[in-house]
Amino acid sequence: MRSIRPDDAAALHEAYRDADLMRWWSCAPHASIAETEAYLAPRIDDAAWRSWTITLAGDDRAIGTISTTQRRAGVAEIGYMLVRSAWGHDYAREAVLRLIDRLINDERQRRIFADVDPDNAASLHLLDSLGFRREALLRDEWETHIGVRDSVILGLLAREWGGG
Repeated sequence: MRSIRPDDAAALHEAYRDADLMRWWSCAPHASIAETEAYLAPRIDDAAWRSWTITLAGDDRAIGTISTTQRRAGVAEIGYMLVRSAWGHDYAREAVLRLIDRLINDERQRRIFADVDPDNAASLHLLDSLGFRREALLRDEWETHIGVRDSVILGLLAREWGGG
């Protein structure tokens, strides 16, 4: 993980243009790299949502993003995205593990949660495998580019964290 840079837009556009992947995101697929650049620009130095680029060891090319925001004292929300060509190699798992470790061990968060579309089976499986528990189903929670969607809230408490 490293800080997001403006030149990551070209590599990350693979994800942001992917209609199937963006089904689970808060905005519609991007039509151009310029649109991805404009989307990423305010996220580079965003104090509310801290974001990083996911890269491979020894390779600086962006393969995804991972973010967190402080919802209240001791409670952080996380989100992540991985380009389709990087799926199936546990890269998302490794990045989420690193972020959980940082949030619990370094920043002393007591609770981490994620807000996931109930049809996003891969993300639900990943979070379940890391010890997150399904806490709520919020019906008609989000109005998105694909319509009104439900949301599953999954949470992990620091006292439950065993290190992955």
